[in-house]
Amino acid sequence: MFAKVRIITEQAGDGALLLHSADELGGYPATVLHSLRAWAEADPDYPLVAERGPDGGWRVVGYGAAVAAADAIGQALIERGLGPARPLLILSGNGVNHLLMTLGALTAGVPVAPVSVAYSLQSRDHARIRAIAGLIGPGAAYADDAAAFGPALAALGGVPAITGTGRRPGAETIGDLRGAEPGPAVRGAFDTLTPDVIAKVLFTSGSTGTPKGVLNTHRMLSANQQMIRQAWPFLAGERPVIVDWLPWSHTFGGNHNVNMMLVNGGTIYVDGGRPAPGQFAQTVANLAAVPPTIYFNVPAGYAHLVPALEGDAEFAARFFSRLRLLFNAAAALPAALRSRLEALAARYAPGRDIPVTSSWGATETAPAVTSANFAFTDARCIGAPLPGALVKLAPVEDAYEIRVQGPNVTPGYFARPDLTGEAFDADGFYRTGDAVGFAVPGDPDAGLVFRGRIAEDFKLNTGTFVRVGAVRTALLSSVPALADAVIAGEDRDYASALAWLNPAEARKLLGRDPEPADGEVVTDPDLLGLVAGALAAHNESHGSAARVERLLIMTRPAALDAGEVTDKGYVNQRTVLAERAHLAGLLYTDPAPPGVVVPAR
Repeated sequence: MFAKVRIITEQAGDGALLLHSADELGGYPATVLHSLRAWAEADPDYPLVAERGPDGGWRVVGYGAAVAAADAIGQALIERGLGPARPLLILSGNGVNHLLMTLGALTAGVPVAPVSVAYSLQSRDHARIRAIAGLIGPGAAYADDAAAFGPALAALGGVPAITGTGRRPGAETIGDLRGAEPGPAVRGAFDTLTPDVIAKVLFTSGSTGTPKGVLNTHRMLSANQQMIRQAWPFLAGERPVIVDWLPWSHTFGGNHNVNMMLVNGGTIYVDGGRPAPGQFAQTVANLAAVPPTIYFNVPAGYAHLVPALEGDAEFAARFFSRLRLLFNAAAALPAALRSRLEALAARYAPGRDIPVTSSWGATETAPAVTSANFAFTDARCIGAPLPGALVKLAPVEDAYEIRVQGPNVTPGYFARPDLTGEAFDADGFYRTGDAVGFAVPGDPDAGLVFRGRIAEDFKLNTGTFVRVGAVRTALLSSVPALADAVIAGEDRDYASALAWLNPAEARKLLGRDPEPADGEVVTDPDLLGLVAGALAAHNESHGSAARVERLLIMTRPAALDAGEVTDKGYVNQRTVLAERAHLAGLLYTDPAPPGVVVPAR
């Protein structure tokens, strides 16, 4: 199922190490569109993408129809003046029309810039999308629903609008574009695509200011899929099927997963559900209707999925019926959650190995750099470098910063040479800011373990260095009732955590729904007692660098239900949580002793 890992390690000076696969990167097409077209020619009716329609049934578009739509849309975009210097801004969430617009733009040599739905639907002033539009100068903006996205489109001023459903004065529809007759313009644009042409501008989800526009070339996208195919050779023999919610405005969902389907002739069923209260039932229904062959998610998603599988044997049997692989990325999967997934796989797919695996990468690396395509026990394992990726490990504190070179690495940031210069070291390696260590000292084939974001780490006033990523993962593993947590305590006597509740796990622990929260703060005494016991057990088994002396539990901030659960990790979620709860005050002004606390009102 997996390729054998063979890693070569070299000294790079100043204590740094260079790691790379002994296997050379194989050839790959100029763009992932070339793979799409090959599949369309071979099997035009095979389904590429499907989404639920208004009647609840699946709207399915095959490979041949997708290519035909892309040619027409690409021709129409060229006729409307879009091109390499006038990108297509996409405001909508995942869907069939979103994918067709993306394929049409890429076919015509028009970069696409998909942005988070939260920027469009939850903002009152739409400052971020106005800033993004001001930066990239889009030739048009696509929004699936004319009514829902009306205020966002209006905020863009004179940018021409294209909508999927509904009418807007002065706007065209995707139907208008699909009616264009493909001609020499779009054929010429496609024929002149090279690997170095910009395919996408992906905006990182910064907590303040305007997000950075990461340039993604066709080389990055196509090479990265070849890197993954060499680690996962089973993809060449079995067309994958996925049911996926991960936003296409981010690299995990939009690059890793969608491009995997395009390159390997797979099918993506768009999941309209979310790992959020009131929205996960749709995910369960979709997974029951279409069992995937590969399942992708982030830890927050698995925290919802595992209790659902454990509580419904029929659903679990259906989910595992043809599953080959469970894949986690964006943050370390808590060890307890991974163990429960493995137990479920053993129960519902006896005799069939279903690995729970992981990877690591960034928006700037298209995204995969490492892959855990081997058995491992440490849940923090992110695997070993993929073929074609050159990894530098630069010493920092008691770990290494991981830096990257390769055909999957960005050339920089849109119109920001200052940020581009800061992002690379003197040897041309992209500086990720992530800390890693060896899973097994002296054995690079055993892979690397994620140690957290260097910028998040801090010291207590005792001088103890706290690796925030490791503490967070260990805490969430010890206390399943928590969905995620912010770790604080710089220059304090001890580390504290501000966390939000996982309702599914809380319901399982209590045998009932928790009592209504006091505003945003969880106050159910039975639940707090259970969590306090789990926290005490955690602290007894960990040293001072990983102990959490005070814990405040909150309900999920409403802003997160609008799309802020992203494949960028939990940065958005933690930022919103910390900002809305006024982290420092809630954690440190209450005079209660260490433990599970409720702040004074």
